[in-house]
Amino acid sequence: MRTYDFAPLYRSAIGFDRLAQVFDNAQRADAQPSYPPYNIELVAENKYRITMAVAGFDRSELEIETERDTLKITGRKQAEEQRNFLHRGIATRNFEHRFQLTDHVQVVSASFDNGMLNIDLVREVPEALKPRKIAIDGENVHRLERNAA
Repeated sequence: MRTYDFAPLYRSAIGFDRLAQVFDNAQRADAQPSYPPYNIELVAENKYRITMAVAGFDRSELEIETERDTLKITGRKQAEEQRNFLHRGIATRNFEHRFQLTDHVQVVSASFDNGMLNIDLVREVPEALKPRKIAIDGENVHRLERNAA
């Protein structure tokens, strides 16, 4: 696999350090664990759901945490008695999975049902950051010029 060094972007692109970091993280995406399997679903405009298959885990063994722009899901299996499996096809190993959240995406709820962990997210852009139209009014401009003179 070809690797790229994004360090020069950090030094020369003021304000784009976050973009360079996203590229850097995407390059390392191959190192991201694939266990447990998960889906990311677009439920509606600005509403998302992460569904993670966590068969064999109890609700008390799962932890969901957000910090800044990262969602971290951790599963820690408690020690269980020694069992003699003839075939073990259900993995119940510990895991930690991180998702990068974009600006203004918040976790609104989580549920656990039949071995499926559902995490609902919503993107809420503050009113001050939403695009707004500015009316062009020639009369106001002329009044300002007259008052300045």
